[in-house]
Amino acid sequence: MGSHQESWRRLNVGVVGGGIGGMSVAIALRRAGHEVTIYERNDFAGEVGASVSCAANGTRWLHEWGVDIEKGDPVVLRKLINHDWKTGEPVSVYDLADYEERWGYVYNMFHRQYMHAMLKDCALQEEGEGTPAKLQVNHACKDIDLATGVITFTNGVQAQHDLIIGADGIGSVVRGIIGLRPEKKPSDQSCLHANVRTEDAVRLGLVDYSQNSALEYWGGQEGKWDKIVLSPCNGGRLLSYYCFFSREKGDFSNHTWGSADRPVEELLEPYPELDRQVFSHLSIGTEIRPWRLWVHQPYPYIARDMVCLLGDAGHPMMPHQSQGACMAIEDAAALGILFNKTNFTGDIAETLAIYNEIRLPRATKVQSAAAKAAYNINERIGFSSNTTNSVYKVEDEKKKLTIEEMNAYDMYKDIEEAIARRKGLPFTAPYTKGLPFGLKLSNGVTIGE
Repeated sequence: MGSHQESWRRLNVGVVGGGIGGMSVAIALRRAGHEVTIYERNDFAGEVGASVSCAANGTRWLHEWGVDIEKGDPVVLRKLINHDWKTGEPVSVYDLADYEERWGYVYNMFHRQYMHAMLKDCALQEEGEGTPAKLQVNHACKDIDLATGVITFTNGVQAQHDLIIGADGIGSVVRGIIGLRPEKKPSDQSCLHANVRTEDAVRLGLVDYSQNSALEYWGGQEGKWDKIVLSPCNGGRLLSYYCFFSREKGDFSNHTWGSADRPVEELLEPYPELDRQVFSHLSIGTEIRPWRLWVHQPYPYIARDMVCLLGDAGHPMMPHQSQGACMAIEDAAALGILFNKTNFTGDIAETLAIYNEIRLPRATKVQSAAAKAAYNINERIGFSSNTTNSVYKVEDEKKKLTIEEMNAYDMYKDIEEAIARRKGLPFTAPYTKGLPFGLKLSNGVTIGE
């Protein structure tokens, strides 16, 4: 076979799911020299007008891939502000003024539809390195033959691929196909999402939150489920509100993003004592949609044979670290690096075993920290470093998630070390079961021991 370099081969990759994660991995693998087809179950009418956070650990890969970030019309975050629930006074401010200087990249807030269009254009366009990805809509995955890599779709079409990526979200079909059954329970928290146009708020004489370029929070302390999160996007023209409250006040476990808008009264009802400024904003909210929240236990593996999971399919998490999109982008970046001309030696199962080893512990830690931050805002990245603040308290200083570990993470080094550890060792992992040998799970168990 010759040297490692010579055994690199171009793969025909199938990506199941054309959301933010699916488009990201299509770009990463296209850049790495592979041929990619994205299969989307919908016809793309389904993206919803909520915001998406993209901290430095996500933004860096958009730059590396040459994505035209301006197309996404982001707001660059300058602060995290936590307000007192009743008065609106700032309780804790985490300043991001030196953020780009410290981490090399800015913290972007996107409108989901714009971010999606930005990534889709980059994946499919003629310009840029690699072969443009192909997109097939109205292709819902029904089954995958794990011996041959043949995907069967509900429309009767079949397609064979060397590598298959399940980027099909929280309700992933691919996850079940590789033998994972989600252990999940409904969160004790419900959420309604609403949009407010800045010009409407300003016209009514309400406070102009777009001026702050901040991710703003009301509440989230003292172990109460009530919390409002405001994310500006579209250059500040749109304010995206996530309104959390105790599930006892309203249970949306049966609702989905695609359902009809809820009445504004339902949005305001849980919050009789809320700061009047933000309450007035919510009272002109539109596109009020319920968001089902589930607490998931980590999976023991996210790869099997020629199939791996990415993003919410592999590590669904609560939204309270604003890292869901970044984790999907990091997954995509890891696959791009692992399957590039330097690292990929032709063995797909071995390469996916390293993906599993690299991604699962990191994503699982974020998943666990996101569940904690639902109940205590000081567990959130940023506020978790704000130790001089009078109300600061976290469950365990050693286990909190820090901005350093998220943004200073060196994925190239991590992958290099993982490959080095495996070199020269006979590969004996029981990979057909999809359980990479030596993988440490968040509960301290090491597979194979």
